Amino acid sequence: MPVRRIRLVIAVLSVGLLGLTACGSGGGTSSTDTSTSSSTVRLLTHESFVVSEQLIADLKAQTGITLEIITAGDAGTMVAGAILAAGAPTADAIFGIDNTLVSRAVEAGVLEPYTASDAAEIRPSLQDDTAGGLVTPIDYGDVCVNIDDAWFADKGITAPATLADLAKPEYQDLLVVEDPATSSPGLAFLLATIAEYGDAWPDYWTSLQANGVKVAASWTEAYTGQFTAGGGNGPRPLVVSYATSPPAEIVYAADPRPAAPSTSAMTSGCYRQVEYAGVLKGAANPAGARQVVDWLLSEPVQADVPLSMFVFPAREGTPLPEVFTKFAAEVPSPLQLDPAVVAANLPAWLAAWGEVMGR
Repeated sequence: MPVRRIRLVIAVLSVGLLGLTACGSGGGTSSTDTSTSSSTVRLLTHESFVVSEQLIADLKAQTGITLEIITAGDAGTMVAGAILAAGAPTADAIFGIDNTLVSRAVEAGVLEPYTASDAAEIRPSLQDDTAGGLVTPIDYGDVCVNIDDAWFADKGITAPATLADLAKPEYQDLLVVEDPATSSPGLAFLLATIAEYGDAWPDYWTSLQANGVKVAASWTEAYTGQFTAGGGNGPRPLVVSYATSPPAEIVYAADPRPAAPSTSAMTSGCYRQVEYAGVLKGAANPAGARQVVDWLLSEPVQADVPLSMFVFPAREGTPLPEVFTKFAAEVPSPLQLDPAVVAANLPAWLAAWGEVMGR
């Protein structure tokens, strides 16, 4: 995602871009800082965060804030680091905690109560998605299996359409997923299988294991290293990514650009992922951190989200570019689990997954 190396990765490919989603907004603090800050605000983010340099410059012009972006790998790695530094954070604000990870941050006391001053402008389905007033939804998308349609057409094989299909012999050695212990899309995919299969989910993963599923440590490793359409000449035409990944293939293609992407998303078996921003407890500049959270939900930044990070903006009424509306898959009924259930069971689920997969 232009100055940082990860932007180049995402620009060429797509974003490798979420629990306490039903906790409600009660107890949160939402206020607007009317004073400006002339100090630096450190924003802790995952590797897929992108925002235009012009917007960063505008933030400084309007508030006096110099934004220092601290990139900490995948979202899972970022949250783990924030937990280790709880109470004495290396940053002031955080972006990229998602609804598969936010429960960990809440339990560890990582976050200071705050929701953005424009929280009323968030789309209704996400209005109460604040972990009890600790975070603000910034974007959302659906984690889905992505398909290299050109590969399947060339081989004369019908692409899979459901999670059950992925375990069939005709798709042996074709799927790469991310490790749910280290990757947020990997965790979202694991939760999708639990939502789909209930207590029988380990049997499903046993079937995937027998069918040659490959486990990568991160989205970048899976998409750019293993996916046939990921730019790295990988061997596998099925990868866990996002329903919004295919538009990037058009946006960043060399001229003449193709009329349509050669990849698509399997819209069955997807898991809804929401990304949040928040203020870190113990931040050196909490007032500036609150202004940065407000900025992330502002109209200009939200309008930048689709083609910067290839996810949907959380702010209601934000215009979407044509290439996004045309080629980003609509997922009518994404899978989700009750956040309290996830929080209570996640350690056991990860341990069981590791046992099944021999990791």
